[in-house]
Amino acid sequence: MPTLESTPALGASGERLTASQWRLLVLASLGGALEFYDFVVYGVFAQFIGAAFFSMLNPMMSLVMSFAVFAIGYLSRPIGGMVLSWFGDRYGRRRVFIVSVIVVSLSTIGMGLVPTYASWGLTATFTMIGLRLIQGFCLGGELPGSITYVVETVPRRAGFVCGIVFFFVNSGVLLAASMNLFVHAVLTPAAIPVYGWRIAFVFGGLIGLLGFWLRRKLEETPEFAHMKHLASKHPFAELWREHWRAVLAGVLTTAATAGYNGLLFAHMPAYLDKVLHYDPHAAAVGQNVALATASIGILIVGYIGDRVPRRYLMRAGALILAVLALPFYSALVARSIDLILLMFLAGLGAALVSGTFACIIADMFPTRVRFSGVAIAFNLSFTLFSGTAPLIGTWLISRTGTPVAPAWFMMACALLTFLATFPLKALSGKIGAAG
Repeated sequence: MPTLESTPALGASGERLTASQWRLLVLASLGGALEFYDFVVYGVFAQFIGAAFFSMLNPMMSLVMSFAVFAIGYLSRPIGGMVLSWFGDRYGRRRVFIVSVIVVSLSTIGMGLVPTYASWGLTATFTMIGLRLIQGFCLGGELPGSITYVVETVPRRAGFVCGIVFFFVNSGVLLAASMNLFVHAVLTPAAIPVYGWRIAFVFGGLIGLLGFWLRRKLEETPEFAHMKHLASKHPFAELWREHWRAVLAGVLTTAATAGYNGLLFAHMPAYLDKVLHYDPHAAAVGQNVALATASIGILIVGYIGDRVPRRYLMRAGALILAVLALPFYSALVARSIDLILLMFLAGLGAALVSGTFACIIADMFPTRVRFSGVAIAFNLSFTLFSGTAPLIGTWLISRTGTPVAPAWFMMACALLTFLATFPLKALSGKIGAAG
């Protein structure tokens, strides 16, 4: 049975990505870019969203409730991932892509247009929560679908093409951070809480509609098309009966990436501004530096991962995050190291885990249940460790009285991933194998 670790790499096989493959990879990655654009936009503007929909509370509690709504959106992601991946494993990956991106886009636009609590009362608050649930439901199939699509389209370059997906994902994050800079640059401080944050949501939704128009040209993956007649009629029953160990391992190997994304991209802007009182512009620039560093690092790690066992790269990355999380937060609090340099180091620290986890979980499941396996593992992990990270980070600071407390959450996530790397060799080897 061929495995990812035994498959010849580019230098050995001579296989290069064609123009057609590049086009498919870019189109498949657009949904993930939109997903993380929304992910970061919400975190960047969380304080204003809290003020708009929880103005009946004091500023700290409104921020906590804003992050609670952020977490609520993640609760629907495993359900959405289950439903959409079921269709993806039964009828094909392409159909799920087409439907999910348009619903996500309309929900994102809706979130930017909902009136405030002052205008609609609790109706506004519950409308915002409802849109987050719908958005989360559809996003539950987006990025797992992208991962599944690219590794089945170019299985011999699985690590590198997953790196491409997450390069575009981080580009969505970078776009969100750039939107934050733009809003603060062109609007007055008084205008941002009123409509500045809304511009960011409407813009993201319009990008998604463009993605829908472009995705109409996507083709089905070669692997699924080849075994479509053998598609599982009950993918979830088969998944839990035969691959439950892979699901558990997938959740844990994703924990470090999920926790890191939740803390650095969603929690960090409000944390630097409201808790540590950094200049918002400097914080946004620092976040962009971390994103650019992580994006390039993910591509490099993905390329290396096609040549050496990925579990070793992930193990090293998880250990680095576990060891350096507390010094990182301590340096932030003490301002003992320049913020830009710290964010650069944070981007480097994440590359080893973020550049390997997607291909690792995809390689645990055969084609007939791959979409379902990736969706459940990915969404459960991001719900547990990413969606809750801003809320837990804020709660830990409030509970303990120390601003370095979010580091403990990062350390716990990294240690879970570190331990989960040891059984990976026995679970891998499904990409390129018979489905």
